[in-house]
Amino acid sequence: MACFLVPGIEGAVTLILAKLIGKERAEKLKLRWLNTMLWGGVALLAIEHIWHGEVVPWPPFLTAMSNPADTAVMLHEMATHGTLMAALVTLVWGVLLKIHSMKLSHVAKEPIRQ
Repeated sequence: MACFLVPGIEGAVTLILAKLIGKERAEKLKLRWLNTMLWGGVALLAIEHIWHGEVVPWPPFLTAMSNPADTAVMLHEMATHGTLMAALVTLVWGVLLKIHSMKLSHVAKEPIRQ
C-alpha cells in the first residue's frame, strides 16, 4: 500500500545529508549509490502500487487512507515491510562500500608495472 514511502523518506534524508556534508565527503561515502538504489526501488514500487490501484492521482492519494481500518493496515505495512526494505537496501549499500574499499586497498598494494 505505502511501503515505498519509508525508503523514500530515507532517500530524502540522505539527499539532505549529502548537501549538508558537502560534495567531497558525500562522494567518499558513496551516498549517490545509496540514493540511486533507494529512489530506484521507490520508483518501481510506486509504479507497481499505481498499477494495482493502491495509489491514485486524487486525494487522499493512497486508497488505504479513505477507510480507517485500511489506514491501520497501511501503517503496519509501512512499519514492517517499508522499514525492512529500507534497511535491506542500506545493508546492501554497506556491503558494496566494503567491497569497493577492499578493491581499492588491493589495487593500492599492487606494484606498478612499467
